[in-house]
Amino acid sequence: MVSQEQILQQLRQWMEELFEIEPEKVQLNAHLYNDLDIDSIDAVDLIVKIRALTGKPIKPEDFKSVRTVADVVDAIDKMQHAQ
Repeated sequence: MVSQEQILQQLRQWMEELFEIEPEKVQLNAHLYNDLDIDSIDAVDLIVKIRALTGKPIKPEDFKSVRTVADVVDAIDKMQHAQ
């Protein structure tokens, strides 16, 4: 299982690879849309990466309320612990 810090580091790497966002901008309190300019199309690319990391299908309800980087980290962490 991956720690929350490791999840954050992975998110920083993905954000840089996928969207050319500088890793230091990917902070827990950063808002995906307002601060990082991640739109719904970008979110789909991110979900594909998350599915590869967790090896689990992603339920839309798991990401419906995701607004910040911290929300993404928490959602991935919950997915890891789900049966």
